[in-house]
Amino acid sequence: MMSEKNSNNIKTPAKAGILGWPVTHSRSPLIHDYWLKTHSIDGSYEKLPATSEDFERVVMGLVAAGYAGANVTAPHKEAAFELADVADTNAARLRAANLLVFKGGDIHAANTDGYGFLQSLRGGADEPEIDKSWSTNPVALLGAGGASRAIIGALVDAGVPELRISNRTMEKIDTLRFLCEGTPTNISAVPWDDRATMLEGCGLLVNTTSLGMSGQPALDMSLENLPDFAAVFDIVYAPLETPVLKAAKLRGLRTIDGLSMLLYQAVPSFSAWFGVAPAVTPELRRLVVTNLEEKS
Repeated sequence: MMSEKNSNNIKTPAKAGILGWPVTHSRSPLIHDYWLKTHSIDGSYEKLPATSEDFERVVMGLVAAGYAGANVTAPHKEAAFELADVADTNAARLRAANLLVFKGGDIHAANTDGYGFLQSLRGGADEPEIDKSWSTNPVALLGAGGASRAIIGALVDAGVPELRISNRTMEKIDTLRFLCEGTPTNISAVPWDDRATMLEGCGLLVNTTSLGMSGQPALDMSLENLPDFAAVFDIVYAPLETPVLKAAKLRGLRTIDGLSMLLYQAVPSFSAWFGVAPAVTPELRRLVVTNLEEKS
């Protein structure tokens, strides 16, 4: 839905935004505004606050107003999937969507979080690619909430042989086993108090919890059992260097912050709404980093 002149008419500016509650902290508008300016597109990307009670009403209002679509963040990803008329393979498997595209009155749902996660591991925007041994060794994952679903799906697709998942509530881990059904990947449920011991032999540790986020307690965890070839990925991006990433760097381990995932998951969304495939560049990363530092 690029806004451009053609021989027949002039299209109205394409509009999109991010739905969530709260949504004031989102850096997505900064990312999409950068791409809109870079590609000289007449469009906009807005913060769209919506409570759980108002979510469906707000979405239908966007459709009626001619929006191209919207991103969806907590706590609405499962509701977004349920509301969709059409869902892509990832959204259907995860039963959650972070991207809505409005076409001909229908709501199309997709999930780009797994794409953003894997692209972050592949490096880019001044970040080197990590050793691929992570995909042939067990992966340790902290948390079994909504943020973990897409990451688990991506790791399964990458052929990881074993996922060791630790969560305060063990029962929640069982609700994620469907993501591995029919695949060679095995899920091992690990008690929260044993989270440090599960790191032995792992090629990757992923924190999907909010521990370490600004205003939250730090993730208290020893990394001494992680092999020297392992990497540590924290999906938190405020602060950019969480306590667990700082500890990983002190050990000389490769680290990936949550900003990388945020940037890469936005690429398919922008392409779907505005008709251009944008690039994640060092300049864009520096722009968001500067904003994070100013707001900290």
